[in-house]
Amino acid sequence: MAATVPRRSLRARLLAAALVMVLAALVVAGLAIGVILHRFVRGQLDGRLDAQVVALRAGLEAGILPQGLDAPPFDRPGPGWAWEVRRGTETIRSGSLRGGDIRLSDPGPDDEPGRPHPASGTGPRDEPLVARVLVVPGPEPATIVVAAPEGELRGPLREALTSLALALGILGLCLLAGLAFQVRLGLAPLTRLRADLASVRSGRRERVPADQPAEIAPVVAELNALLDQNAQNLERARGHVANLAHALKTPLATLSMALADPARDPDGALRRQVDDMDRRVRHHLRRARAAALAGSARGRTPLAPRLSDLRAALTRIHAEKGAVIDIEVPEALSVSCEGQDLDEMLGNLVDNACRWCRSRVRVTATARDGDVSVSVEDDGPGLDPAAASAVMARGRRLDEGVPGHGFGLPITLELAELYGGGLSLGRSDLGGLRVGLVLPA
Repeated sequence: MAATVPRRSLRARLLAAALVMVLAALVVAGLAIGVILHRFVRGQLDGRLDAQVVALRAGLEAGILPQGLDAPPFDRPGPGWAWEVRRGTETIRSGSLRGGDIRLSDPGPDDEPGRPHPASGTGPRDEPLVARVLVVPGPEPATIVVAAPEGELRGPLREALTSLALALGILGLCLLAGLAFQVRLGLAPLTRLRADLASVRSGRRERVPADQPAEIAPVVAELNALLDQNAQNLERARGHVANLAHALKTPLATLSMALADPARDPDGALRRQVDDMDRRVRHHLRRARAAALAGSARGRTPLAPRLSDLRAALTRIHAEKGAVIDIEVPEALSVSCEGQDLDEMLGNLVDNACRWCRSRVRVTATARDGDVSVSVEDDGPGLDPAAASAVMARGRRLDEGVPGHGFGLPITLELAELYGGGLSLGRSDLGGLRVGLVLPA
């Protein structure tokens, strides 16, 4: 299941959470402000209607004809502003009604007698109305209804909500921009930590700097403790290799002296085996000594100078063939490898290419994804797939007429794998063999 779960970015998760929270806050704020605006606009409209209700009640109590109270906008026909006074069977209307009636569909509860209460209804042309109703007690009770078009409530509210939505949208964008900057600033120490770890891996430093924010300082401390422990374990392993190699030197020297007698080794085969064993022991001794001097950090060896020196040496060795060795390697390209091991690997590959080429050898190198790929190609006969797998076996040679012992490619593969790299064989566009060596950058 762990392999099928996609990797998620902390940055994406934080931004997604911030987006959800900001949107939720804006929605809640928009709803709350919308309710407040509705109450405010309705209060303004109710206040205007109540003023007319009070004027009509005062006119009734003073005996003034209500028709004389048709102040604007109640004097204009058709706009929806209207009033009625119902007393017994008599109904007095504003001039705007033109003989029509206000039909209340929801008279609303009369919670406070003697004060206007809200209601809704329709006008003579079925236009929706917002009304205020007041029941005036007395010997002949009267009902005063004052109404306004519903658009007087919805229009200002729509304009206010449109402006509110625009303002909240701009505010949301500003908040998201600020949160994105905050997330980037907050995750910056992790970016620096990744660069520090890359420096440790490439050998430019031995430990991660301890000067870190409090939240990741414990992680850095554990990383440094792990690096120190690995360095100690590696040092002990190198010490064991050196001790083993030293322990083998004396028996090998004894065997070499014993086999110097032609009677004990007539064809010299055993002596060659002992010499090969002695060469390997010395090689590992040199590696252990170089590692001890280099400390826990890996070596950092540039490619171009080593290849230039190698070309100069092999050009003289294979002078009779007149092979041309082309090197296309950037000057700044380096590998995380001991110089002696790199010389042995490149020497095996380029020397093998010079032995089998017709006239040309090409060496190229590129860096990608933390690794360096070195390609050694020649224009010789090349290898078929079966032969390519056979030459990787120790001591296996396809042509006994060509000088060599058959250990070059296997030793190169062993050294490359020791550094976490690898070796591959393929067909070159020059016509011959292409050997790909991969080492850590």
